[in-house]
Parts: sequence; structure tokens; C-alpha cells
Amino acid sequence: MNRIYLDNAATTPLAPEVLEAMTTCLREEFGNPSSIHAFGRRSRAAVERARRTVADRLHGMPGDIIFTSGGTEADNMALACSVRDRGVRHLITSPIEHHAIEHTAHELGRSGPVQVHWVRLDADGRADLAHLEELLAANPRALVSLMHANNEVGTRNDLHAIGTLCRRHQALFHSDTVQTMGHYAFDLHTLPVDMLSASAHKFHGPKGVGFLYLREGTGLKPMIQGGAQERNMRGGTENVAGIVGLATALDLAYAHLEEHQRHVRGLKDHMIARLRAEVPGVAFNGDIGPDSLYTVLNVRFPDDGKAEMLIYHLDIEGIACSGGSACSSGSNAGSHVLGALYPDVTGANIRFSFSRYTTREEIDRTVNVLKKVLGVPVAPAARATA
Repeated sequence: MNRIYLDNAATTPLAPEVLEAMTTCLREEFGNPSSIHAFGRRSRAAVERARRTVADRLHGMPGDIIFTSGGTEADNMALACSVRDRGVRHLITSPIEHHAIEHTAHELGRSGPVQVHWVRLDADGRADLAHLEELLAANPRALVSLMHANNEVGTRNDLHAIGTLCRRHQALFHSDTVQTMGHYAFDLHTLPVDMLSASAHKFHGPKGVGFLYLREGTGLKPMIQGGAQERNMRGGTENVAGIVGLATALDLAYAHLEEHQRHVRGLKDHMIARLRAEVPGVAFNGDIGPDSLYTVLNVRFPDDGKAEMLIYHLDIEGIACSGGSACSSGSNAGSHVLGALYPDVTGANIRFSFSRYTTREEIDRTVNVLKKVLGVPVAPAARATA
């Protein structure tokens, strides 16, 4: 049985070119980048080339890129250090942020440095800009942290509009771009944002490495002490191979960005069309329009008793997907995102997420398997692809 992977919002498969670049680095650039001898200088050069690659692809400055262990560390650094170093007294965020933001916000609020404000959302999970402006006007010395696109339902926020409001009210603006980095173009020369978080394994890079974009002049100090690495912004020996893999993956993503967008958006639209036409009672969570995150589709199946074990039946059939955010997959707790947006809606929710390696044939087989499990008749022509 050929297995189908539709959980790319949790993590993406490593691109072959990335594996090759990392293998070469592990074999040839093993020196400590902080050492002054030739082996160390070679590793340092690899890290700095990667930093320039990331900055070039985002139209930013290399000195503004800080490599981290991933998006969670970058999110924590952005929030905690803004409170500590910039005197932030009000944190404005939303109830459907990734737990790296939500939990950090709760902790900062409990410990007393800041007051946390939760911006209202529209029906799809988009930040209410009018309410955001009210919060900014009433709460000076604020940090706004709103994700670019939600990892569970795929609704996207308008970073330019949010950033413009933040500049108007002299507030810092951070965005978790873990789901959109490598999938959308960013121009840091014009984008009114102070900090961005990203993670390599969401765009076919390795796990355990990411970065925080920290605009020059933001004024944050290190969260992790212990050394002068990352231009005195993060103590600890750099993950050289991971950093090289991150830069290679980002370079590949942006070299073929429009092609990947067309391909993956086509798969999402095809799955939506087939589900609407062939599965009675199906609905969709979040925004599924042309402005939505094209890699994510969150589907709600009717509460008819058949869908409760749907995700497990799909796994038995060789299809990998998610019931929500895989970052808390070991927990039996329901999705905080769906709970915030649809507190009174019943039914089984499954997130399908796609990558440039996903095929139309895999989407067709997945829909046919769904129909089989749900007891929906499969037409003969469609059955042949199941």
C-alpha cells in the first residue's frame, strides 16, 4: 500500500537537495563556528552564507536574522524579551494563536509584567481591525502578536494592515509566520513588522532550527545566555548543518514559489470541489477562499456516528492527516482554535494539509477512502483510483 501524507502543516518531508546540503555540511564543515582556526572559520562562513541567503530572499538585512531552535523559541523570545527590554505593558494577541504565543501570553499575564488583551475575531478567525485599533488607542506601550495564517483553519491576517495600525500607535508588531514562510513572498523593506518567527521544517527543511527576524533598532537582548553566538543575540553553539538546511530549503521554496502556489492551490480547490459534490453534510472551518492559506484545508464532517473514528480509519488506509494542531497531538484536549471559533458546532474535524510533493491522484484516493469509511457510494470511475 502506498501511503499518502497529508499532514504537511505539522511538518514537511525533507527536500532531497536539503538532505544533500546538510550531509555535505556534516561531513566537511564540522568545526565550531566560534573557533578561530580554519575548521571554525569554514563553519562560520557556512552560517553567514545561510544568513545572507535568508535575508536576500526576504529583502532584509543579514544582521536582522537570528537563528533559533525553531518557531517556538523565536515566539518566546519575541514576547518575553519585548516585555523585559522594551517596557511593554500591554500584550495584544488572539485566542487562536499557536500555543507558543498563547501559553507565553498567559504566563506573562500571570506573572504580572503585562496586561493581556484578546482581540476579537471574525467568523473565519481573522483579527477584527476595528477592535485592534480600539485596543491600541486605549493601551500604550503595547506589543501586538498575531499570526500570519492559522495553522489549523488556514485563515490569513493582513500583515500590512495590522502593521500600519501598530505604527500609527507606536506599538511593536510581531507575527508568527511559521505556516507562511517559504509559501508567500515577504518584503521586509516595506512590510511594517518588527519581528517574524519561522521554522525550517514547515518548508521542507530540517526540524530543530528556525529564525527570528528582529528589525534593527528593536532593542531586544538575548533570551538564552552563555555565549556571543548569533552576533551576541543567542548563546550556544550554532546548529550549522540545520542552518545550512534551512537556507537551502528557503532558497528552493522561493526559486519556484509561483509554480508551487499554483500546484498546491489547485489540489486544495480540487478536494473542496469533490467533497462538496460527493460527501453529504460536509462543511469547512475557517476561510477557504483565494486569500486563505493554500496549504491547509480543515473539514468538518457531520456528527452522524461514523466520523468519530475517521482519522484512525484513514490511518489504517495509509492516509496521514490531523485532527487539529499536531504540536499537541499527544493530548486528548480538543482544539483551542476550533473551540474559540465554533464553540457550539458538533462534528468531526480533520485538517488536510498539502505540499509541493502532493499529487492529484493522492487527493482523489483520499476522497474515495473518506466516502468508503463514511458509507457514501463511490462511482465506478472514481473507485478505480481508490
